[in-house]
Amino acid sequence: MENEESEIYCNEKLNWEVHLQDISGDGQPVLSDKAPKVQFRKHVSKARWDVEMGLAEVIDKKGNMWKTTGIMRGSKHYCSIEETLFLVEFGALLLIDANETILSLKNIYEMIAEEKNGCCWESYKAFKHLKSLGYIVRRHGISWTLKSDKSCSISKCSQGNGERSEASEKGEEYISINNLFGDMQISGLRPAFDVYRPNSKFKVSDPGVPDFVLCLARDPPSTVEIEDLRRRCNGVPVIICNVEHGLVSFFSFTSIELPVLP
Repeated sequence: MENEESEIYCNEKLNWEVHLQDISGDGQPVLSDKAPKVQFRKHVSKARWDVEMGLAEVIDKKGNMWKTTGIMRGSKHYCSIEETLFLVEFGALLLIDANETILSLKNIYEMIAEEKNGCCWESYKAFKHLKSLGYIVRRHGISWTLKSDKSCSISKCSQGNGERSEASEKGEEYISINNLFGDMQISGLRPAFDVYRPNSKFKVSDPGVPDFVLCLARDPPSTVEIEDLRRRCNGVPVIICNVEHGLVSFFSFTSIELPVLP
């Protein structure tokens, strides 16, 4: 007889969260009038938002953060919406649109609220929490480069193989990656991020197997769902994350065998 024993890893309100009221009366995320001001820095990178791809193309990189941020496709460097917002809030990135107009924090918040780019508020808050602790985080199963993830054992990395095949046919710079990001699920229990512990020697060209896969759950998962996740992640530890009313909580589940009563 098996039971699931949960361990709460973290259950605390973030001191510098996105400053959103998570749910309004009609169930939609709404902006708060306490939105943080951008921290201006001496050296700021620059990126242009591509509406069609749902990604930001980095056009001026400054700092070491780019070693573990974004994905490389050919000669181009792209950032997901959650990476973009995190860097803009941090004051390390200036985001512009196709008309060279600077996009404000409010503009980016509204983009996430639309949930059109594979990211919702729950996943952003989980991402932000992990990044603020120093973890290396990427979208689940999406490789940093076309040459990376050689040792990755996660089944979804087969998508990366598809990218390589397409690259050989069309050329690396021509590759369209919007389908990979656009197909990310928003609702329900699903793997969201591959997470690596802080490591100064980390290389995106050979990241190895993640320390754990973060899965977002809006409702408590069943035993069947947890076992299914473990199978899909091919033995990589699974951490469940729940975000509710500004609280970010992480759980792991361990199977235990109870003694048989006489």
